Amino acid sequence: MLQPKKTKYRKAHRWVLKWIAVRGSSVSFGDYAMKTVEQGFITSRQIEASRRAIVRFLKRGWKLWIRIFPDKPYTKKPLEVPMGWGKGSVEMYVAPVKPGRILFEISWVSAEVAREAFRLASHKLPIKTKILADII
Repeated sequence: MLQPKKTKYRKAHRWVLKWIAVRGSSVSFGDYAMKTVEQGFITSRQIEASRRAIVRFLKRGWKLWIRIFPDKPYTKKPLEVPMGWGKGSVEMYVAPVKPGRILFEISWVSAEVAREAFRLASHKLPIKTKILADII
């Protein structure tokens, strides 16, 4: 699964995701893309499950780009621990996404195949998505 090799700080503050995405909001590499409609955190497990769903559906002759990376540590305290006693340990790494952020891009496939692959991948994610085509 995806996670950073090294970080400057072991634990990070929680973010408040406001506004819409400016960076990473246009189709850059592939012909078809999956774009977020909501804000939220996507874990490395969810990214990997989506990638596997896409790869399992597409047989051969395609190119896939993953445009997000889970580089934010997400901490959690154990169950039934009282308030106080510091911050919990790092449980997983997440990728914070704003509305309009491109998650995946595909090229060298037809529109129907890309639509079905992205539909299968979107069921693995906790946020709503939509499919885009790069029209030249």
